[in-house]
Amino acid sequence: MIKGEVDAGQASMKNIRNTSEQQLEMLYDLPLQFAAERDLSKLFNLVLDSIIRIIPGAKRGALLVVDRNRGKLAVRASIPKDDPPISRTLIKRAAAEGKGFIWSAEGEVDFSQSMKALSISTGMYCPLMWQGEVMGVICVDTPENTKSFSDDDLKFLIAVAHYAAAALSNSELQADIEFKNKVQERLLTNFSPKLRSKLVDQARVGALVPGGERSQVTLLMSDIRGFTNTTADMDVQHVVDMLNEYFTELVHAIFENDGTIDKFIGDAILAIFGSPDKDVDQQLKAVKAAIAMQEAVVRVNEKRKARGDVCCDLGIGLHYGEVLHGFIGAEDRLEFTVIGDTVNRTARFCDGARKGMVVISPELHEFVKGKFDVKELTFPTKHEGDFKGYEVEWDDDGIAI
Repeated sequence: MIKGEVDAGQASMKNIRNTSEQQLEMLYDLPLQFAAERDLSKLFNLVLDSIIRIIPGAKRGALLVVDRNRGKLAVRASIPKDDPPISRTLIKRAAAEGKGFIWSAEGEVDFSQSMKALSISTGMYCPLMWQGEVMGVICVDTPENTKSFSDDDLKFLIAVAHYAAAALSNSELQADIEFKNKVQERLLTNFSPKLRSKLVDQARVGALVPGGERSQVTLLMSDIRGFTNTTADMDVQHVVDMLNEYFTELVHAIFENDGTIDKFIGDAILAIFGSPDKDVDQQLKAVKAAIAMQEAVVRVNEKRKARGDVCCDLGIGLHYGEVLHGFIGAEDRLEFTVIGDTVNRTARFCDGARKGMVVISPELHEFVKGKFDVKELTFPTKHEGDFKGYEVEWDDDGIAI
């Protein structure tokens, strides 16, 4: 053998060793890269670039991922970027068969339009498989008739596809978890942050399910006095802005005292204390919340008056009694609510509270007797005769006496 042939053979063996070492090094590094990089599109481009560089003869490539909303393959990385070498026939074959293969134009009779347009000489196609599910396809090819791919090249590409599928599955799982957490957080905005965190933890383990129970709770209803007349000449957006300004402070006062918002009814708020978690101090906290709400109205009015904006006054009624309360609906559409005559009676005490007043029922008064100065009062109702209640004494500075 002449020296030139020996040198050529040695160079060829050296190139094979270098390629194998590069492929092995890439397979070692991939799990670390996928774990560290959250932006999969960026990482897929880096992976595809490395594959083209490492596999001898590979000139072009693409990585496609199944769009979960549409159920179709979408390009997430390609070389060249603006003109991805995609043969729909071969990509669909890889996805349908669920296994990688080497395709060659040599001996092929039935060429698709995309194959002809791309001038594919030979290519490798591998599905991104994870737990039996096709999550995408990765492919590389060359238009050069003198190049071909080996079984070792295919094994390498299959290994890379497996890592990419695992990373994609993990990314989708994390996205699902984050989305569900955000949805749960939005669904639970009626609860105080402390209670919301607890309910989210219950939802994560499937413990937040439809169901109700009967128990004794304290209800609070607030209503802006003269709201219809006050806002009659106001622009709709100004009315919304005004309500948001008041409600922000009112809700804060309720949450600070471990209350839960059942619902907003126009300019009114219905809040619950002692549900969904039992609270031995619910009665005291409810009255404290009502006082804090009236204090908040005083503060907001001072700001609005200084700006020349319309101001409002609040009437608040509270009652203690039995209700049916809990998460009503289906597992994917839960709504917390309370049902019972106690709700209607709370509304009556709210109706009996004039602006700046906190009126509590005799039932609630039994629990907070001696903790607040109160004044007994009687007020009429439309259909239930006169109601007896107690006004928590209130001075002009919004402080309970």
